[in-house]
Amino acid sequence: MVKIRLARIGEKKVPVYRVVVQEASKPRNGVAIDQIGLYDPNTDPATVRIDVAKADEWIAKGAQPTTVVKKLIRIAKKANN
Repeated sequence: MVKIRLARIGEKKVPVYRVVVQEASKPRNGVAIDQIGLYDPNTDPATVRIDVAKADEWIAKGAQPTTVVKKLIRIAKKANN
């Protein structure tokens, strides 16, 4: 099963995440199929940059977003409108 989930890239105690499309059985920071965005919770307000068109395309192909990624996609869609 393909999932849209977060992969951590930040330093120790300074998390920054990539929003990636990845096989569910692969490790969190393993090789991703596609990178569709970035999430930085350290800024105020948190930075959310997601290619909404790519996210919708992957969801249409059957990729399942995690609960956190669903919220981030919703935030990114509101920011684009």
